[in-house]
Amino acid sequence: MSPTPAPQHTLVTENTPSWWTYGHVWLVLAGPLLVVIASFITMYIAYTRVDPVVDENYYQKGLALSPAVQSRDHTEAVHAPASLSMPPVKP
Repeated sequence: MSPTPAPQHTLVTENTPSWWTYGHVWLVLAGPLLVVIASFITMYIAYTRVDPVVDENYYQKGLALSPAVQSRDHTEAVHAPASLSMPPVKP
């Protein structure tokens, strides 16, 4: 009896289609590709549309609002409930 030769595994290139012919490959690649495209669009929008500049006197305008803010805080403190604790339980 002669030993049987081990099967040899070879790639058959003429019968297997290329990787780009499979639809699920494009489905997997579409997500990251869309994210990259969206990031470039976002970067373009960020660089072409200028944000409004903060007012030079923002600190002084904030100090001018201080009395109104203090009055509002005082009014809220007066109308707030005194305590939210539970009454003591009698034994």
